[in-house]
Amino acid sequence: MAHKAGFVNIIGNPNVGKSTLMNQFVGEKVSIITSKAQTTRHRILGIVNGEEFQMVYSDTPGILKPNYKLQKSMMKFVDTAMSDADILLYVTDVVETPEKNIEYIQRIEKTSIPVILLINKIDLSDQTKLEQIVEAWKKRVPKAEIFPVSAIENFNIESVFKRILELLPESPAYFPKDELTDKTERFFVQEIIREKIFLNYQKEIPYSCEVNVEEFIEEEDIIRIRALIYVARDSQKGIIIGHKGKMLKKVGTEARIDIEAFFEKKVYMDTHVKVLKDWREKDQNLKFFGYEQ
Repeated sequence: MAHKAGFVNIIGNPNVGKSTLMNQFVGEKVSIITSKAQTTRHRILGIVNGEEFQMVYSDTPGILKPNYKLQKSMMKFVDTAMSDADILLYVTDVVETPEKNIEYIQRIEKTSIPVILLINKIDLSDQTKLEQIVEAWKKRVPKAEIFPVSAIENFNIESVFKRILELLPESPAYFPKDELTDKTERFFVQEIIREKIFLNYQKEIPYSCEVNVEEFIEEEDIIRIRALIYVARDSQKGIIIGHKGKMLKKVGTEARIDIEAFFEKKVYMDTHVKVLKDWREKDQNLKFFGYEQ
């Protein structure tokens, strides 16, 4: 049997469960998950290997109409994912309608690559409503294969996995077979800290923050990390730190616990906050944080 390999790129609107699906397919938590839109900012690869195949999954930011340069860069990741996919996974759910961000649906209709359309969160629906949703999507994207799924319940994920394997083109592996992702250890530390910011702060604060790991020193018994949380305005610095540093300490503690679980090693983490004015609008800052392709 010939070896199969290909890029399976996941796109869709915010909050439909793309990152949860990605983690289910890969079997590891490689994408951070919160209930807030735009949690995913980068394109993140998760690699699944078998003796005769390699699936390179790609999680992408939720589709949106950009309001500032950071969001424009995020949409470039989506556009690239649409252009270099061997198989496209378009994720929707039982709430949104096919008309949301219709221009991407129109692009999907014109593509020549296989399209699998996943209707997620079916655990929140009933059979009658689900049948109506499936029928509406069949009319809107007749070329797509439709799978109702529940990422959080791991329902029907195996069926989708098997279909992807059938559709994969014959190809040698793109990455070494022992690799899980294309991202560095520092990247995952940054994402874990950013996840805790999304979970602990409200309104605009999480969207105005970025994280950079300045030091990552792995010793025999401990990993020593120095991380900087960047904010866009002076007023946001005090909110991140909190009264007597309580909020920053909470974020740091929650992140450290997850980082220790991720690396299976004790972690010492030193976290600070710095103002980088209007960083979301400045090309040099976006490049520094890895958003320029």
